[in-house]
Amino acid sequence: MSLRIITILGPTACGKTAVATQLAAKLDGEIISADSRQVFRGMDIGTGKDLADYDIKVSDASGTRTLHIPYHLIDIAEAGTKYSVFHFQRDFFKAYEDICSRGRQPILCGGTGLYIESVLRGYNLVEVPANHETRNDLEGKTLAELKEILASYKQLHNTTDVDTARRAIRAIEIEEYYRTHGVDKTLPSPTVDSLTIGLNIPRDLRRQRITDRLHKRLNEGMVDEVQRLLDEGVKPEALISYGLEYRYLTLYLTNQISYDEMVQQLEIAIHQFAKRQMTYFRGMERRGVTIHWIDATKPFDEIVEEIKRLTKE
Repeated sequence: MSLRIITILGPTACGKTAVATQLAAKLDGEIISADSRQVFRGMDIGTGKDLADYDIKVSDASGTRTLHIPYHLIDIAEAGTKYSVFHFQRDFFKAYEDICSRGRQPILCGGTGLYIESVLRGYNLVEVPANHETRNDLEGKTLAELKEILASYKQLHNTTDVDTARRAIRAIEIEEYYRTHGVDKTLPSPTVDSLTIGLNIPRDLRRQRITDRLHKRLNEGMVDEVQRLLDEGVKPEALISYGLEYRYLTLYLTNQISYDEMVQQLEIAIHQFAKRQMTYFRGMERRGVTIHWIDATKPFDEIVEEIKRLTKE
């Protein structure tokens, strides 16, 4: 199966959603999110859903109006539950087929490299059950030790989001299941014929945007958001396993670190995350995914026009 899609990827804080919505307005498109955290309901500020970006102003002969760009795979799971690349791949194809059936242009947009690569390269995935023996064997190992174990597997695996021991243990659990059950992720599965766009942003500007955005989200109530999730019964360890904002804010709210420590450590972690994202995208290129890189500092309308030109080549 060969399917046509436009993919927009890039590191955090590069403006992917704004570009995708502007492009969707020009091409009668709908957006499929490729973000491992935005699938969860109630996790809004910390994941940067920015749902207001999906309502854009457009002008035509009748004047200026607000156009809502439909989106998919956002707010589809309960906070505290598990959602994996297997679930994403399954849900992606459902959304894709729905969009195509209505004659609209699908646009895949996000920064979770493994999610994107799983559909662009047709990973042959199965749902992996929990292995409590493996978990017990790995319990107590440091994140560095777990990453070293993960790196020992021959099959490539995403490490972009492996920023907690719990995530790393799950990644090892998955690789071990594939190894012992003879599952070959390279076997043909449905793939998509994608024009893949990467938004490239200078490192210093990316760092500044990350810092500014973190403080903006804190001012907008990100701490209250995490406290509300805890009050609603989401277990602290589940929030910590989601990494980044939810990890460090939960540590702060459970009195394990101070507010200043939370802000400082979280900012460093997000910078490191953005670096890992770029490393993963470069790896995708080495594995055969053609990415057309565009300067993310250009005005949105220029970026959109450049993408439109590429669709015609």
